[in-house]
Amino acid sequence: MDLFDKDVVSIRDLTKAQIEGILDLSQEMVPYALGEKTKRILDGKILGNLFFEPSTRTKLSFESAALRLGCDVIDVSEMSMTSISKGETLADTIKMVDAYCDLIVLRHPYEGAARLAAKFSVNPVINAGDGAGSHPTQTLLDLFTMREAKGSLDGLNIVLVGDLKYGRTVHSLADALTMFGAKLTLVAPESLQMPDDTVSHLKEKGCNPVKTAHLEDAISQADVLYVTRIQRERFPDPAEYNKVAGTYRIDNAILREAKSDMIVMHPLPRVGEIAPEVDETAHARYFRQAFNGVPVRMALLCSILGGKIE
Repeated sequence: MDLFDKDVVSIRDLTKAQIEGILDLSQEMVPYALGEKTKRILDGKILGNLFFEPSTRTKLSFESAALRLGCDVIDVSEMSMTSISKGETLADTIKMVDAYCDLIVLRHPYEGAARLAAKFSVNPVINAGDGAGSHPTQTLLDLFTMREAKGSLDGLNIVLVGDLKYGRTVHSLADALTMFGAKLTLVAPESLQMPDDTVSHLKEKGCNPVKTAHLEDAISQADVLYVTRIQRERFPDPAEYNKVAGTYRIDNAILREAKSDMIVMHPLPRVGEIAPEVDETAHARYFRQAFNGVPVRMALLCSILGGKIE
């Protein structure tokens, strides 16, 4: 895959072949992620986890992935715990952390922060989410989940629903899916539709996504329904959030229109957009999706740090 010592800031940093290689290695990592096998192939390596924005799944799955492979973790969970609170620049913080570890995983509220970090770090940087920008490792685990359920990524009919404007997961995912010839339907209120520059990029890559505000127009043909929450924290004006909050809710009634093998995915956390009753259906795949973050991130750490499963 030729990812040794490489940054992963955007899904656009990876080729289709590299993505497929990571997914193949992720499959090999599943029994290690489950603890059924053990291999300390990253013994002696140190991961620097810098999470300057709230996270449960991404942070814990990176830690779990590292520890499963014998890699130690140093961790910062808030800016207030660093000298940034004293006025230190992000660039200086990155230079210092870079001296203490072999790889930096950064989540930051500002778009572009991970690219900046990669500029000032000698060691590799993985973007764990930068504001409303991108989230490449989430995309990799999403692709792995789709392939696991469907057997192939080629030509899937994917419906993305919810906050497509501020949702960094769908920006990265839509980018990647175009490599596999996906048909994309973008379901959102007009105020939360996919940004024009992202749509233009998709069209340049040969994908012509369909935009609609009506989920019922798209669900019957979907292979994958990818739901995102409407993110209160991204809205500059609370009144604008209140206008769109609760626009879509997936429940068993609406799923009656879906194909029997359609899967429902969500990057989580959910705050009401998927009813708990859906959890018990064959459609629900979001908790497996969350687990898949461990083998996928194990594969990525191994690829970047040079660990090999023999």
